[in-house]
Amino acid sequence: MSEHSFATRAIHAGQEPDPTTGSIIPPIYQASTHVQDGIGGFREGYEYNRAGNPTRSSLETQLAALEGGTRALSFASGLAAEDALLRGILSPGDHVLLSNDAYGGTYRLLTKVLSKWGIVTTTVELSDPDAVRAAIRPETKIVWIETPSNPLLKIVDIAAIAEIAHAAGALAVVDNTFASPALQQPLALGADLVVHSTTKYLGGHSDVLGGAVVFGDDRFVDDVKFQQFAVGAVSAPFDAWLTTRGIKTLAVRMRQHSENAQAVAEWAAGRPEFSEVYHPGLEDHRGHEVAARQMSGFGGMLSLGLAAGPAAAKAFAESTELFQLAESLGGVESLIGYPPDMTHASVRGTELAVPENIVRLSVGIEDGGDLVADLEQALARISR
Repeated sequence: MSEHSFATRAIHAGQEPDPTTGSIIPPIYQASTHVQDGIGGFREGYEYNRAGNPTRSSLETQLAALEGGTRALSFASGLAAEDALLRGILSPGDHVLLSNDAYGGTYRLLTKVLSKWGIVTTTVELSDPDAVRAAIRPETKIVWIETPSNPLLKIVDIAAIAEIAHAAGALAVVDNTFASPALQQPLALGADLVVHSTTKYLGGHSDVLGGAVVFGDDRFVDDVKFQQFAVGAVSAPFDAWLTTRGIKTLAVRMRQHSENAQAVAEWAAGRPEFSEVYHPGLEDHRGHEVAARQMSGFGGMLSLGLAAGPAAAKAFAESTELFQLAESLGGVESLIGYPPDMTHASVRGTELAVPENIVRLSVGIEDGGDLVADLEQALARISR
């Protein structure tokens, strides 16, 4: 399957027709346990749903094929995937280097949960290789890369930072949620592992919660899988099936997400109401050249800074109609949020605190003209 294009792999990897009925769509194995042919005689390795399920296995094959990895594991949520990866690889006293702009849940997991287990986390400007070199310690085990970052859309040169991490004996882990494997292939750029909130672009329809870890090689598969089995945060069969269904249209959807977000960003860049437009597709974006080199498209996410300040940002977020006020991202419908009080409330007062005048847009696949018109009417509404 690796010889086929991305769009073909997204539809066919792990999706062989049912051998019994010929059904073009593999069945959902909605089973909690599996009959054994004698004690320890597992059929195709399946014993109990927490340990393995055929529907989940199909999704994991699909995920590994999309990212160019050797294996993948599917979890109940993105944070469950991150937790299993971190607990499976790290030991008390290990150090994690994290971007100074990252998903609030990742920061909370590292600094509020795993810190009690002896994990030390510091933040750095990951788009600055010299700053990364200076921040790495002898005990650094993981450099955690998020690119584009959430919510300020910073771009990290994956190949450069992976090289720095490896020279220090550390691993490069990439959260590829914002880009999706349709637009960015971190393992091919030197990363060791990739994590996803499959809730977002991979699922793509705002109807499923999930997460994934994809491995560039087999060094840590057993360690992370043990955490998954021991703790039990696995994706349910129907959730795995919904994610598989969403992935089949990923290539097409990401093209439209990217096209619409670019149009919105270019419109916003010409409006005096916005003091900042954070989108790597704009040529004046600090990370534009790196993004153009390591991504095949600039994605569907952008953030806007309201020149009039926090009150205007909140009012703007509450004045759109097609852009629905909600957390999450990556669905076919457009969403708007106010990160300081929503997705990034957990980092208030920290080095990851988000500017108070920021709104974040997840640009959907509706008609692009309609989306721009909606934002225009929202600006008109708050200026009255």
